[in-house]
Amino acid sequence: MTEIFILQPSNARDRMAAAWKFACRFLEIGKAVRVRIEELVSTRTLEQNDKMWAVLTDIAEQVQWPVDGKMEWLEKEDWKDICTAGLKKHQRVAAGIGGGFVMLGVRTRRMSIPQMIELIEFALWFGAEHGVKFGGEQGRKAA
Repeated sequence: MTEIFILQPSNARDRMAAAWKFACRFLEIGKAVRVRIEELVSTRTLEQNDKMWAVLTDIAEQVQWPVDGKMEWLEKEDWKDICTAGLKKHQRVAAGIGGGFVMLGVRTRRMSIPQMIELIEFALWFGAEHGVKFGGEQGRKAA
């Protein structure tokens, strides 16, 4: 059984006491416990998430990209994979079950606030380089 106790300056004493009480349940039955202390780094904000999807939607509506040798309109989820891989400068590729390859993306839900800022700025840069008008005013260009 695992429990995570988040301590903040306003509640540290009470939460630490709760963590000690939880650990004692194991110690009393002769089991060892592990205590790990690490800085809590906040993950992306809801505002950042909304901004990321707005930017990716604008890119998806205005930029075609080569897929399997032909230009295609991609979904915003595909653009998220492309942008996160481009930002990371390293792509992970797995063999597909039935053949082919699968690109493994980065999970933005695990990104810190600074990482999300970097991703949004990267997507904005990419869009600007490809003539994207941000703000949802520009619809999908004719193929």
